Amino acid sequence: MGRPRTPLLDRERIGATALELIDEQGEFSVPQVARRLGVQTGSVYHHVDGRAGVVELVRERVSASIDTATLGLRPWDAALTAWARSYRAAFAAHPHAIPLLMTSPVRAPKVLRQYEQAVRLLLDTGFPMAEVMTVITALENLVLGSALDLAAPETMWELPPDSPGTENLARALAATGTGRADAAFELALDAFVNHCRVRLAPPAPHSGRPAHSGPAASADSRP
Repeated sequence: MGRPRTPLLDRERIGATALELIDEQGEFSVPQVARRLGVQTGSVYHHVDGRAGVVELVRERVSASIDTATLGLRPWDAALTAWARSYRAAFAAHPHAIPLLMTSPVRAPKVLRQYEQAVRLLLDTGFPMAEVMTVITALENLVLGSALDLAAPETMWELPPDSPGTENLARALAATGTGRADAAFELALDAFVNHCRVRLAPPAPHSGRPAHSGPAASADSRP
């Protein structure tokens, strides 16, 4: 019997299967991946460096949906905003993967190259080297938290009828329209980008002589 034209096992199939399991049950194990693929667990380890290697295949698969062309847009704030929206959409499609990927070090080469693009964008814009990763981490916290929020119920607060002491909360909930998660994300993203603009702005020049008080001021005013 000849060898099958399509390999029974490769890194792409391993990553896809692990992501399927995560989407279904919120977690995966290498033996589960092997069983679903109809192979021995040891066969999976021939293609990846342990469970951490499978996690990175999952990261690559989820991140592949992020439009990295957004990082080439100009001005910088348009690029950062578009990247954040695409990033959120990619991870919102797989919310169960977020806790796993947020708590595992990033090693996947394709994903690291995307971070390199983001770092270069911020450096070219004028952010100090020491602040670049802080800006990226803060943006990711916003994006991934909002991606989880998209998987939550539209209404996260359930008040019993005539609930005492929550009258203002009830009115605020009644006044809230649909698309709560999207509206909250856009508000937070706008605030984040505006804060970045402020940090980039040069300090305002001092006008006039510095103010003095007390005896020194009187002495300076003498002819």
